[in-house]
Amino acid sequence: MKFLGALIVIWLIIGGIAAWQRGYFGSAPENCAQAGTVAVTIVAGPLNYMGVNPKISCELPQPSK
Repeated sequence: MKFLGALIVIWLIIGGIAAWQRGYFGSAPENCAQAGTVAVTIVAGPLNYMGVNPKISCELPQPSK
């Protein structure tokens, strides 16, 4: 169990480094797509260095007028 926990922490740290290298932490995300892209990049972890470049697109529902 300790090995799996350590592996997950290392995986997420590598994903965080990849997101930092892409400049995602320079400012707060302006919309859900940017926030989702940052989150997926972190979760992808080492896959970022194997050519994976995750992007998320989304639209929030607008309030009725």
